[in-house]
Amino acid sequence: MSEFFTRERFGKPQFLAGLLLLVFLGQCLWLASRDEHASGTVEFGELTRVQQGLEQWHGERIAGTPYAMSVQKQPSQDPDRSSYFENNGGYDAYHSPLYYLIASAPLLLWPGSLQPGTKPYWGGLARAPYLVFGVLLGASLWYVSRRLYGNAGGYIALTLYCFSPGIIRGSALGFTHLEIAAAWGAFGTIFTAIAVAHTLYAPREVVLWNWRRILLLGLSLPLAVGTQFSLVITIPAALAFMLYLAPARRAAALAIWVASCAIAFVLLFASYSFRPGVFWEGIRHATFLGINWRVFARPGAYRQVLSHLGQMSPALALALPVAVITYAVWPRTRYFGNTAPLLVAGLCVLLGLATPHYPGFGFELIAVPFLFVFVAGVAADLLETPMRSLVIAFLVGLLGAYALWCLLELARVARA
Repeated sequence: MSEFFTRERFGKPQFLAGLLLLVFLGQCLWLASRDEHASGTVEFGELTRVQQGLEQWHGERIAGTPYAMSVQKQPSQDPDRSSYFENNGGYDAYHSPLYYLIASAPLLLWPGSLQPGTKPYWGGLARAPYLVFGVLLGASLWYVSRRLYGNAGGYIALTLYCFSPGIIRGSALGFTHLEIAAAWGAFGTIFTAIAVAHTLYAPREVVLWNWRRILLLGLSLPLAVGTQFSLVITIPAALAFMLYLAPARRAAALAIWVASCAIAFVLLFASYSFRPGVFWEGIRHATFLGINWRVFARPGAYRQVLSHLGQMSPALALALPVAVITYAVWPRTRYFGNTAPLLVAGLCVLLGLATPHYPGFGFELIAVPFLFVFVAGVAADLLETPMRSLVIAFLVGLLGAYALWCLLELARVARA
């Protein structure tokens, strides 16, 4: 046990990162509390998400489907179902039951009814998992960035994350689609796959030796795909990175990927209460991408995506162009550690552009942590040049103003 609590694992960098994450959590709690007190009504989407999840926890129905738990083939008759579900045969086209089960799990502790007057209490419970996901995504981002680029890269990425308005809203507000869980799942899937591939050259029996990472990858995949079906793209993306990074151990990489996919399948199947018929119908009614190719010919669509990214993190409006230009003109920055997050972020932005409605906004949110990693990587490279002093001044000014602006905007919420 003494070997676990070492300075390498729990030193000054971890302490500072923990403080930043506490600031992030404080901002989320503040925004959530303001929203609860300002709103006397319950959003339909939030209430539906929680009620259907609770019904499945209590063995009454399978969330996101028209099927009752007590009858194998007969759909349940629910007069409160929205026209969207009715138009899709009673199925949620974008989420598996896992999406509902996560949102409602803390409310198993709530003894009362879900009335608007008690929303400040049960609403906080319903949002608790997403606050946890937000903190865990921030911790994962810091861990990955620090491993790739050192302490400086970790601090830059985490500061960008902790004061991102889009991330804070996605973690704190219940009326959103709450893609923060999908974002953590996607982030974990990609970087766990990369980590697994890097260990394949170790002189050990890699398949059994990597059981922890196999399990982590197997948990990340259903969290991503189960909370947003369109993130099925992370499955081939993970395999592509593993095969690229371990060309001499592709059989082992494939075996690990298959094992992780098997774990993910079992967990996703479990969210349908191990009902194969319902599972098949849910997948058959799912919309995995829903790409609209015509939007690529509309200039306004590009402006909309860029506007959304800027709203989610205003610092990216300045930092991202600088990072992209530096990456393009300076060969030293074009290595895998910078290229991988840029490729994933670019793919998510393109998919967000191609799906202008839902789940387009989810793709944009998922792209943001990868963009933070990319910007942090390029910034860390610039810090190792003779322009270090100038780069430090730029980063301190940018990140300081960014954090101050975010805190001032949150203070305005209290006066609104």
